[in-house]
Amino acid sequence: MMRATLGVWILSAAICVGRGHHCLGTGQVKDQADQHTAHDHSASSASLVNSANKEFTYHLYRKLAAHADSQGKNIFFSPISVSVALAALSVGARGETHRQLFRGLGFNSSILTQANVDQAFHALLKIAKSHEETNEGTAVFVDNSFKPHAEFLDVLKQSYFADGFNIDFTNTTDSANTINRYVAEKTRGKIDKLVDSLDPNTVMYLISYIYFKGKWQTPFEPELTKEDEFIVDENTKVPVQMMNMEEDIEYYYDQPINTSVLHLPFNSSYSMLLLLPGDMATLENVISPAHVAKWLKWMKSRRYDIYVPKFSIKSSYKLNDVLTEMGMTDMFDDHADLSGISDLQRLAVSEVVHKATLDVDEAGATATASTGMSITLLSLRLIPALKFNRPFMVIITERNTQETLFIGKIINPNE
Repeated sequence: MMRATLGVWILSAAICVGRGHHCLGTGQVKDQADQHTAHDHSASSASLVNSANKEFTYHLYRKLAAHADSQGKNIFFSPISVSVALAALSVGARGETHRQLFRGLGFNSSILTQANVDQAFHALLKIAKSHEETNEGTAVFVDNSFKPHAEFLDVLKQSYFADGFNIDFTNTTDSANTINRYVAEKTRGKIDKLVDSLDPNTVMYLISYIYFKGKWQTPFEPELTKEDEFIVDENTKVPVQMMNMEEDIEYYYDQPINTSVLHLPFNSSYSMLLLLPGDMATLENVISPAHVAKWLKWMKSRRYDIYVPKFSIKSSYKLNDVLTEMGMTDMFDDHADLSGISDLQRLAVSEVVHKATLDVDEAGATATASTGMSITLLSLRLIPALKFNRPFMVIITERNTQETLFIGKIINPNE
């Protein structure tokens, strides 16, 4: 039997679908009561999905960290972009494939239906679109000869705000260029080549993207940025441009895990958290949504002399192995049931790739990091220093919902 190919790329994230042997593929009072019940159920479902998204963040982080540690590489990705792409894929999944996607994403299928999940992501993306700092969404590119179920496309459009395009995937170069131009536009040029090449058997790409640009509430002064050393490990030091400010800063020391947490708010409801641990492995093994909630709640402001490196990093991941380890196995082979996309052809996921960028400077941070010089009278008051000159973690979060847009670990800011 001919099998079609389905590949997933994330941040942008895209699902590539193809054909061929290359991949496997009673009255007013009652009405009001019913409305309240429905509203409460919807709110409860959204809360469950949001909680699952937060747990998924650290589950996926630990998997990526396990793969990256042996190579001493930076980690940076957008968990919400991965969640959006996989949730959109689950719209077309059935049977065990759907159950595996739900389990992998942390959704309890005995409580949550696909419609609940779709509604929750619709609300999440709608909120994101109301913020000037973020641009999130999805897109689906469909081959002219491939006819997915109309219901599948309608859910993507209505719940995931998907843009829809027809494309001739037999012209692989033009198709790749079309997708890359779309992704480059949505990420302001930060990700300009998501697709290197396309199999002519491809029949669909589903893309998830996110762009964030925030300005610090208190900017760093460029004049204070100086060259310094960043200690990668006991044998390696690299030069960095180290930003500096002495200012009243929100800070929390988490004694049980020996981690210093610096809160750098953007000029919005978003924040960057910089985590400087005594031992990185300990932090990575225990960090959870509860930690972020605690830090944001109990942060205290005092004057610090802080040093934060100025850097730009890019990351790229093939997530097939990681997602398989998380229990999402069937979608990658001939056990895949993606008949909700089309039941005329066998479909399977061929590849999941994630690309992300982070730029931190004196003005703020851009993720696809100044106050005026402080002049005080000389005194005996000691201003403690907090210097991020060795490996640290970074989280970009929305303070009200505590949704994690991006998370990573900076091992080498020059990598």
